[in-house]
Amino acid sequence: MNAWRKSTYSNPGGNCVEVRDGRRATDVRDTRHRGAGHLSFSRAEWAALVRTARR
Repeated sequence: MNAWRKSTYSNPGGNCVEVRDGRRATDVRDTRHRGAGHLSFSRAEWAALVRTARR
């Protein structure tokens, strides 16, 4: 499992998410509430989300 990383688009107030890539899934968590857990997306789900967000 890779380390958590924050978007370069994050603002200084910390209103963002962190992402880490695993073998089978990409995990996403709220930077301000790291202890609340994370969501996991399959590679296909994550790729679809990123494609949609870029549009």
